[in-house]
Amino acid sequence: MTSDDYNNNNNPHKKEKPTGLRNVIALGLVSFFTDFSTEMVLGILPLFIVNNLGASRAILGAIEGSAELVSYAFRMISGSLSDKVGKRKIFILAGYGLSTFSKPFFALSTGWLDAFVVRTTDRIGKGLRTAPRDALIADSVSESISGKAFGIHRTIDQLGAIVGPIAAFSLLQIIDIRGIFFVSLIPGAIAVLILILFVKEIAIKRVGSKTATIFSNIGTVMSNNKPFVLLLIISGIFSLGAFNFSFVLLKASELGIDNDVIPIVYAVINISHTAIGIPAGIVAGKIGKEKVLIVGYAVFAISATLMTTLSENSLYAFVLAAIFGFYMGISETVQRAVVPRYVSSELRGTAFGVYNVILGTSFFVSNVVFGFLWDNYNLSTAVVYSIVLTSAAITGMYVFIKRFSVNKVLL
Repeated sequence: MTSDDYNNNNNPHKKEKPTGLRNVIALGLVSFFTDFSTEMVLGILPLFIVNNLGASRAILGAIEGSAELVSYAFRMISGSLSDKVGKRKIFILAGYGLSTFSKPFFALSTGWLDAFVVRTTDRIGKGLRTAPRDALIADSVSESISGKAFGIHRTIDQLGAIVGPIAAFSLLQIIDIRGIFFVSLIPGAIAVLILILFVKEIAIKRVGSKTATIFSNIGTVMSNNKPFVLLLIISGIFSLGAFNFSFVLLKASELGIDNDVIPIVYAVINISHTAIGIPAGIVAGKIGKEKVLIVGYAVFAISATLMTTLSENSLYAFVLAAIFGFYMGISETVQRAVVPRYVSSELRGTAFGVYNVILGTSFFVSNVVFGFLWDNYNLSTAVVYSIVLTSAAITGMYVFIKRFSVNKVLL
C-alpha cells in the first residue's frame, strides 16, 4: 500500500487520489501490445491445430487445458517468490519476454506436439507474470478502487485483444497462417520496451518474516482464512465446467463461418469482453464483487446453452461470441479484484498464485472433459456437464455472500 493510499484510508474528509492508476495504465499498455501479439495467434490457432496439424477436439482441449495448467502453476510460484523477494517487476518482465519470443515458433510446427510445446512455453511466460502483475496492480491503488483499477487494466488489455484478431484477418489476405506467427513478434517486443521504461516498482509493506518460504507463505494465506478458502472452492467448481473460447470458435466453424473469417468471430468475443470490463469493475465496487461474479457465472451458463440451441445460421456465431465475451469480461475482471479483499498486501502475490493454480487445475479438467464428451458423445452432453457445475458454483457463491459480510473481511 502506498503512502497516498494510507493517508486516504485514514482521513475520511480527504478525497481519494488514485495516483497509482498511472502504474495501472502503464501495465495496461504492456498488456495491450502483448494481447495484440497473442490474439493475432489465438484467433487462428484452434483451427490451425485441428485442420492443419490434424488434432482432434479432445487433443485441442488437452493442449489448451495443459498449457493453462502450467501457466497457473507458475503463477503460484512467481507470486510467492515476488512476495519473498519484495519485488514484482522482474517476474513480470521475465514473463512478458518469454511469451513474446516463443509465439513465432508456431510457424515451425509440423505436428500438434510441436504446437503444444510452443503453447506451453507461451503460457509459462503468462504464468511468470500474472500473479506478480496482479499483485502490483493491487499494491498500486487502495482496496476501495481495486475493482476500478482491474477494470481499467482489463479494458486496455482487451483493446489489444480486439486489434490482434482484426490484424490477423487483414494479414491473412496477403500472407499465410504461418506468416502471422512471425509478425506477432513486433507488438510483443513493443510491450517489453514499455514495461522496462514506464512501469514502476511499488515498495511492499512487510509484516511477516523476510525469510519465509514459499510453502510457509501458502500456509499463512490458507490458515485461519475461511472466506478465502471457500472462495477457492467455489471458483474451482465453476472452472471445472468452464470451457474456453477455442470451442466457441469450433462451433462458429460448424455454423458456417469460413476459416479466414474466424478471427473476426474471435474479435467479437474480445470486443464484448472489453466493453464490459470497466462497467463490471464499477458495478462490483457498488454492489459487491461477489454478486457480480454470480452474474458472470450466469452469463456463461447462457452462452453454454446457446452452443446447443443455435444452428443453421452463420450469424448466430457472432451472437454466441458476443455473449461469451460478456462472460469473460465480467469474470476475468472481477475475480481478480475479489482476492485483495481477503488477503493482506505482503501475501497477495502468494494468494493470487494459489487462486490461479486452483483455477488452472480445474480449467485443465474442464477442457479435456468437454472436448472428450463432444468428440465421443455429442455437444449437448458436454454442455450439460458445464451447466451442472456452473449451477453448483452459483449456489455456492450465493451462500458465501450470505455468510460473509464486507465488515468481516480483511482490508
